[in-house]
Amino acid sequence: MSDLTQRLKNLTPEQQKLLKKRLEKKKATAKPAAAAAPQSRAATDGKVRKMDFGIYFFSDDGTGQTGRKYQLLLDSARYADQHGFKAVWTPERHFQTFGGLYPNPSVLGAALATITENVRIRCGSTVLPLHHPIRIAEEWGVVDNLSDGRVDISFATGWHRHDYVIRPQNFEDRRKIMFRDIDVVRALWRGEEVSFTGVDDDETTVRTLPRPVQPELPFWITVASPHTFVSAGEMGANVLTMLPGSVDDLAQNIAIYRKARTENGHDPRKGIISLMLHTYLGTDEEVVREKSRQPMYRYLSNYLNQFASMPGAPKVENTDDLLAFAFERYFNSSSLLGTVDKVKPLVSALADAGVNEIACLIDFGVDKKDVMEGMDLLTELKNGFTG
Repeated sequence: MSDLTQRLKNLTPEQQKLLKKRLEKKKATAKPAAAAAPQSRAATDGKVRKMDFGIYFFSDDGTGQTGRKYQLLLDSARYADQHGFKAVWTPERHFQTFGGLYPNPSVLGAALATITENVRIRCGSTVLPLHHPIRIAEEWGVVDNLSDGRVDISFATGWHRHDYVIRPQNFEDRRKIMFRDIDVVRALWRGEEVSFTGVDDDETTVRTLPRPVQPELPFWITVASPHTFVSAGEMGANVLTMLPGSVDDLAQNIAIYRKARTENGHDPRKGIISLMLHTYLGTDEEVVREKSRQPMYRYLSNYLNQFASMPGAPKVENTDDLLAFAFERYFNSSSLLGTVDKVKPLVSALADAGVNEIACLIDFGVDKKDVMEGMDLLTELKNGFTG
């Protein structure tokens, strides 16, 4: 998720009024001017940029009463497996309309492992402080066996207080706990014996089963702040991130990540930067705009609603205008929404910035039939960057 929604949440009433006036001025024109597309060296040097593509799930609503809630996940995973996509990512979300379809990524990963043969099965992300590291190693060890060694895991701290009803004692120290337990999960994955406090405070040594297919766990850290980019680089993790406002901002974060890898003895060239972007492609830009507009409005509104119950959350006024502003920002410069030709410059600019792969978020509310029809165009885009 871009920090745009965070900025909207933090606007004062006075700033919201100024934004509303600005939007009203835009409405006086027949059509809003599109933001300038990010530039890349590809526009002048003629070189083909390399970029891997995966598909990413995060936002579909789990409150519906109808069946077949996971049909898009299953159908698109089969498609991705057959058309050379790198990975399928499933998240961990609790108690919220926003992402409520995905409370347990290991369960979904097991399902995906049985219907695919090639694509990586990625957890993006597990909120590690909500779980005992033994359970993470055991559950994903099962998935690694079902998939014949195709598991990757991205770890996150989580941030919503309500989620921590599962393990409330871990909320305040969640960042410290996450980094500590990443090392524990990795040790268990390698088959090492690890000591834990058991019944009556007795030290109990365990080695988890089943043994995974992969001797080492490929792992990511889900990051947003420059500080966490540095921490990920220091421990040699890959990175799952979002666009932090601009491609230049992201490039700066990637640079400090590579520097941290180098300074801590990790090959800076091997760290993978995976970037989540909202994705829906069609053959007509205006048709895509209109088909994605209301789904994105609902998506952004549900995202902002997560903050409403949190202590000290500001009241956001003029919501319709703010959503309209946010949608135009996403559509014009911060997503893979539109046509193949429209989004190519952004992909090239991201490759120049150091991004290695794009995790295409496809379940933000566009009709499932339209999403699947757009997968052929996404494959065309992918093939232009992967050869």
